[in-house]
Amino acid sequence: MRILIHDYAGHAFQVDLSRGLVKRGHQVLHAYCSSTHTPRGEVERRPDDLAGFDVQALDLGEMIPKSGYLRRLRMESAYGRLVVDCCRDFQPEVVLSGNTPSIPQYQLAKFCKAEGVRHVFWVQDIYGLAAYKLLSRKLPLIGHAIGKYFISLDRRSAQRSDSIVVITEDFKPVLDQWGIDLSRVHVVENWSVLADLPLRPRENAWSVEQGLSSGPRFLYSGTLAMKHNPRLLLELAKVLDRQQDGEMIVISEGAGIEWLQREAAAANIRSLRCFPFQPFERMADVLGSGDVLVVILEADAGAFSVPSKALSYLCAGRAILGAVPRQNLVAKLVENHGAGLVVEPDDLEGFCQAAGKMLEFPVERAKYGVAARQYAEANFDLERITDRFEKILLARPASSPTIKREPVGSSSTKVAN
Repeated sequence: MRILIHDYAGHAFQVDLSRGLVKRGHQVLHAYCSSTHTPRGEVERRPDDLAGFDVQALDLGEMIPKSGYLRRLRMESAYGRLVVDCCRDFQPEVVLSGNTPSIPQYQLAKFCKAEGVRHVFWVQDIYGLAAYKLLSRKLPLIGHAIGKYFISLDRRSAQRSDSIVVITEDFKPVLDQWGIDLSRVHVVENWSVLADLPLRPRENAWSVEQGLSSGPRFLYSGTLAMKHNPRLLLELAKVLDRQQDGEMIVISEGAGIEWLQREAAAANIRSLRCFPFQPFERMADVLGSGDVLVVILEADAGAFSVPSKALSYLCAGRAILGAVPRQNLVAKLVENHGAGLVVEPDDLEGFCQAAGKMLEFPVERAKYGVAARQYAEANFDLERITDRFEKILLARPASSPTIKREPVGSSSTKVAN
């Protein structure tokens, strides 16, 4: 098949899937947005890549802002036109699209429906619900309306898709409420690129280059966006300052890390170390440099977002400290498999206490890391995952997607409340 895989973020595991499909004889174009601040996988052709694999960076010429909502909406709409043009030029038989904001995702789904191209909606986050909750709080009047508009776009994208892949069973009730036939919905949990994230010693080339201290190291790597709370990282740095030992290492870019640096400077915090996103080929060393890997997610994001950084943490074989809603898939995974400690995102005291336990009991901390790696080795098998996606992409629905019932009133809003 000719397959277009569109991953807005350019994450490592989606590129991993593209390369896996090419090895099975398919021709794959992997497209991503190069106008966002986010860590990425190997989104350039490698010398060992087969002829059927290609990558296309979709570039707006400037970065899409995290704030400045009107400008952001205009740029996302422009990006939607770019991805539609990419699809038109490549002429795929099937499109798999994920990690994509509501506006461009709907533009792509609408185009595919009109042109008779099979479309598989890979639901990583339910953006409309995220926007409804977060914008309603930040902009009480207009934010509520914008959020409902995004929910309607997500619903229409799902309705126009031949199949839908969700990363957790928790998303199914939302789709059911939207009137989506659940026989078209497949659950495939996210994974990380195990082969590219081997276990690395604590003292390695990256840690030596950065001059990291010999004391305990807490490390956060990934996006710091509106669904995260960087204050938790600041408070953890304060804990390390008080005990005069250790570092809080943050690897990110954008508004969150800029806020952290300002607050740390104002409070004269010495334990915080900030770095920009690191090349993917160095991530094994980066994550291996930490003793405890930190994942944070605000309460409002608990039902619709699964932080992929936590899956890379599992590969690193390090203890995980999470401030994540208990109903989130990552929280369940970490707790159920003994990979670390998790508290609610608004429990600042509990978060610092959990960090203290990580410091006080190094033997237990090491056990968490072993359990994390064992989970990754048991569940991140690319061949098995590619099998599942290949079957989904090859399947030709017997009929066009239909809606079981038209949602009435404010049913989609009920989910968001």
